[in-house]
Amino acid sequence: MKRWNGWGDDAVELDLPAEAMQFLQQRLGAGVAPVDATLEQACAGIPASRLPPHRLVDTTAEIRLRNSLGQSLPDWLKLRSGQVGTVTDGVAFPESGEQVRELLDYARDCGVAIIPLGGGTSVVGHLTVPEGQQPVLTVNLSRLCQLINLDREAQLATFGAGVLGPDLEAQLRAHGYTLGHFPQSFEYSTLGGWVVTRSSGQQSLRYGRIEQLFAGGTVETPRGTLQIATFPASAAGTDLREMVLGSEGRLGILTEATVRVSPLPQREEFHAVFFPTWEQAHDAVRALAQAKLPLSMLRLANPIETLTTLTMAGHVRLIGLLETYLGWRGCNEQKCLLMLGASGQSDTVAHALRGALRIARGYKGVAIGQAMGNKWKANRFRNVLAQRLVAKRLCHRYRGNGL
Repeated sequence: MKRWNGWGDDAVELDLPAEAMQFLQQRLGAGVAPVDATLEQACAGIPASRLPPHRLVDTTAEIRLRNSLGQSLPDWLKLRSGQVGTVTDGVAFPESGEQVRELLDYARDCGVAIIPLGGGTSVVGHLTVPEGQQPVLTVNLSRLCQLINLDREAQLATFGAGVLGPDLEAQLRAHGYTLGHFPQSFEYSTLGGWVVTRSSGQQSLRYGRIEQLFAGGTVETPRGTLQIATFPASAAGTDLREMVLGSEGRLGILTEATVRVSPLPQREEFHAVFFPTWEQAHDAVRALAQAKLPLSMLRLANPIETLTTLTMAGHVRLIGLLETYLGWRGCNEQKCLLMLGASGQSDTVAHALRGALRIARGYKGVAIGQAMGNKWKANRFRNVLAQRLVAKRLCHRYRGNGL
């Protein structure tokens, strides 16, 4: 089960390396770890629901708490202190578009505001329940998670909008396809959430941002059902997809999404390249982008992010040797790390990487091969958990200072 007051799953435990703890202490000072509120304590302060009864609506305190906040630092401070503020009055878990339609009708008849919820990974506050007299219902779409249709000829797949990233990829890979959309929140965010927030993935250079992948779908609105058909590119008329992309639930609730999928890549490689300065790294990435090589990823870290990445890696001896080598090549305190990748047919990948590394060398880039890239690929979503642990330490520090 997902953690009620932080990132990840309750079954997953990950300690920060000693080097990372030292890194934080050097920059923030000694932390003060207050005792977090328990789930029971947080639930005890939740008032009774204001919603009229409905067969699909759960009004228990714990369910309401778990579905009222996102993953921002302010939300974590609320949860860990137990002072959660206003929460939703009820949560529904529809299992079909028809049930979503039923909930919208119920909300209209009873004067209830609705907040759609996918994976709940938001850091921008759009899950925040507004204060006021109007009751609020959260519609959790997690049970709309099936692969509904796969059109191999058109390479289109239709899913329930509540499907999580790993489940989406697992269902596609069983048929030899991938969507290729890997945002930082991939493990815990949903296809519908990607669409309505205009998500960008780590390999969007190859597969496209979500607006290039979203081909159509079904939206339940307060006035009825909107079907957005999948059409080839057209030079005529309004593109209704643009009304849904980035809408964050303002138009209605996306219940099904059709996306453009690709065959699984024959070859995929990720390489690490270091640059002496941010300016050289910036110019190199611009040149790489303008060269329009068939790369899948360009991911550039500034000097602080690069330092953090190397510190969090552990393996002090190996990192020390790498730092020495990079120093010999002119990459010192202001060095920047670029992760670049290519996916697709073997000859295409080879061509892309040869061209990319040649351009990088022209800007004093130091390529160190695939070892670091392979490690990044294996741990790229685990790295998010490590980053969240750092944020947790910050959360403790802020609370320790009475904020």
